[in-house]
Amino acid sequence: MNRRHALRAAAVLLATALLAGCASPHYLQLNPQRSVSVPQVGSGQAVTVAAMDERDDDVIGTRTGSAMSTAVITVSAHELVPHLQREAERAVRDMGFAPTTQPGNGRPGLTVSLLHLGYERGDSRPVIDEARLEAVLEVKVTNQGTTYTGTYTSRRSQSYALRPGRDANRRMLNDLIADALDRAFSDPELAQLLAR
Repeated sequence: MNRRHALRAAAVLLATALLAGCASPHYLQLNPQRSVSVPQVGSGQAVTVAAMDERDDDVIGTRTGSAMSTAVITVSAHELVPHLQREAERAVRDMGFAPTTQPGNGRPGLTVSLLHLGYERGDSRPVIDEARLEAVLEVKVTNQGTTYTGTYTSRRSQSYALRPGRDANRRMLNDLIADALDRAFSDPELAQLLAR
């Protein structure tokens, strides 16, 4: 009888631990990396590069899909912006320009802004759930009084039987933002205006 109570208590503790793990918040530190090649159109000219996070909140959604859930997913702006800055500078450098953070009179400029990063629950089927992710970047290029603004959206739906853990969510969001960066820096209008 004591053994039966011990097994039951162990099962209850295990179930509680699993449920607590499912409801725990995720604070994700992302490191998205652009993978697309960019046109080489520059010849060493300086370009002012800036990155911004224009989202209203660091919370991008919940792991359960419920608005009242405590299982929030948070991506901090002050941790993500330096990575966006690094990738924008790398793209500008790969185009043949010299990126700088210092504004200059008449100097071309490129600003990458994260407008939206979302994580929500999608359609549910028996045993299978779905997460819907979306990232929206805006890139603004200015040169010689001309401005070009492009908006680049990346979406992903991920089906799962067990809710994704911290590492899986980090990987999905890194891939999502990297795809938006790839879309942005594949836009030939950006490089053409910088090279003007």
